[in-house]
Amino acid sequence: MNARGLDLAQLRTFLAVTEAGSVSGAAERVFLSQSSVSEQLKKLEDRIGQPLFVRSKQGVTPTPSGAKLAEHARRIVAMCDAAFDDMLGRSLDGEVRIAITDYYRPHDVAAIIRRFASQHPRLRLHVTVLPSAVIDASEQENVFDIGLSLRMVDVPAARAATRSGEARARQSTVIRREKLQWVAARETLRDQASLAPPWPLVLLPSACQLQRYVVKLLERARIPYLISHSASGVAGLQLALKAGLGLSCLNESAIGEGVEVCPASFGLPALPAAEFHLLPGQPGESAHITHAREALAALLG
Repeated sequence: MNARGLDLAQLRTFLAVTEAGSVSGAAERVFLSQSSVSEQLKKLEDRIGQPLFVRSKQGVTPTPSGAKLAEHARRIVAMCDAAFDDMLGRSLDGEVRIAITDYYRPHDVAAIIRRFASQHPRLRLHVTVLPSAVIDASEQENVFDIGLSLRMVDVPAARAATRSGEARARQSTVIRREKLQWVAARETLRDQASLAPPWPLVLLPSACQLQRYVVKLLERARIPYLISHSASGVAGLQLALKAGLGLSCLNESAIGEGVEVCPASFGLPALPAAEFHLLPGQPGESAHITHAREALAALLG
């Protein structure tokens, strides 16, 4: 009689592909070669007897069977991890306050938090979305236990802004690095005659470090601009962009449907990269906060 059941390693790899949207992206997450990831997917599909992904040049998308399996796989992996932690005396319990910048993977962050909660059902989570400048400024004020903020790479102003508590700032963990891009609505870019200097900008409030930098960058380059719309957060900025109200700067994972990168012919200044930093723990914090930060870091990359 054939053995029943599913291979846990294959399920983990399958989930990594589902979340990354590509075999190459999943390979980086699970520390395997692309050929090993593809082999595990083939074995799982053979086991299930159904295709789990539709493959294209843009990556992979779950089939209906793949989406159904993903729901089961998340629960199976979460229960396995919870059982392992419990046996080692590392079960997470208590309250955890998390502050996350709204630039961080806005299309995926809800699923990441849901997965974190399912893996640690005894945790009571309080999640707040805040500007990175607020997160960095509030780091030592007991406003949150775990903070994730965006910082620009190799920008002197950004380095100066995060230099309070410099010794602790150096201990932050870089979770992810992304390109910053000038973006506008797809329809607007197709009709470039409607988009010309002075460039209409869609911006966030002045408290946003990235948006302040964008304005200064244009001013230094003597590129004319006008502020066509002020959004209250990244979600509002995305809506304004899709509505064709102007152009803006976003990190790659925040670009979203209907918004595309502006062509080089626009002559806009080059942008730095952005990093997402998981802030270090406060001195003397409780063990369950430290363990929660480590567990969350494993999901955030």
